[in-house]
Amino acid sequence: MGNKQGLIQIYTGPGKGKTTAACGLALRASAHKWKVCYISFHKDPKQSKPLYVCLKKNGITVHCFAQSHPLCSGKKNACFADLKKQCSRGLKFIEKIFKDNLYDLLIIDELNICVRDGFLPEKDVLKLMAEKPDNLELVLTGRGATKKMIKKADLVSFIKEIKHPFNQGIKARKGIEY
Repeated sequence: MGNKQGLIQIYTGPGKGKTTAACGLALRASAHKWKVCYISFHKDPKQSKPLYVCLKKNGITVHCFAQSHPLCSGKKNACFADLKKQCSRGLKFIEKIFKDNLYDLLIIDELNICVRDGFLPEKDVLKLMAEKPDNLELVLTGRGATKKMIKKADLVSFIKEIKHPFNQGIKARKGIEY
């Protein structure tokens, strides 16, 4: 149902809105009867539940891997080796999705973080990008996309923070940030 030629998009940078942009794209594609899959890394499923419910209600398949991050979850003792294994399992799952070729759009939320923080080797993600089925639109999000990943992508959006209420002491707000 999707495009015959799928591209690779990257949403990166320190600003807010990378996941929001990717989810907006997922909803738009779903409305056009595309088969859409959303995979997240390092997101707490409890905190992200409203987002996942919305995506699922719109026919979007949702999967979660490495459901925490030592820097974001406040769990500084989170086992790095275990999270690394979970990320590797996620990558193997994505390879199976490529092989099955059932989707028109695949969003891999926070995959850039997996590379930036050493949970996945850059070479494995570059290989994944190179093996993307021709008809699949692939979107990778997260801060810290590498220069090689950016070079391999067809579209790159760098989201820059100009001003954020967090810097004024305003905590994350339900319905806005999560």
